[in-house]
Amino acid sequence: MSLKKLIFIGLATFNITLALAQSSNNTSAFLDNVRFGGSIGLGFTNNGFNGSISPSAIYQFNDQFASGASLSFNYAKFDEDKFLAYGGSVLSLFNPIPQIQMSAEFEQLRINRTIATQTIDVEDNYWLPAFFIGAGYSTRNVTVGLRYDLLYNDNKSIYGNALMPFVRVYF
Repeated sequence: MSLKKLIFIGLATFNITLALAQSSNNTSAFLDNVRFGGSIGLGFTNNGFNGSISPSAIYQFNDQFASGASLSFNYAKFDEDKFLAYGGSVLSLFNPIPQIQMSAEFEQLRINRTIATQTIDVEDNYWLPAFFIGAGYSTRNVTVGLRYDLLYNDNKSIYGNALMPFVRVYF
């Protein structure tokens, strides 16, 4: 998926929430339902590490549903190989009960990686999509859980594996 498609998806999400705000004719009520925060993620494997930070904004439709967009920055190192990724995502959150949060997130990242060989370092730059489904335990503004990348590619992904813990906070 190209950057143009990701921008389109992000703008479509923004336009839908903006249309909902305009239909109420009350910008203050719209802003009262916008929550800011994000998530951090850590992944560990044999000889590897992955860390990510993703500030985001969501619109809280009601006590159960929220949707929004996020920016992402990721760094990973496996043995002597290094990966740097940046991009964005759109996400939806569902709380069937206040303590349980389920999520779906489509992420598009620009990957810059350096793979060390015995003779030279090989550089590779490409776009990588990820589609996460997740579940977590929520208490107040914090959710701790696990997410799984349905599009995980062992040869291209910067994540150590398809399963990744997360901490998500919104205010």
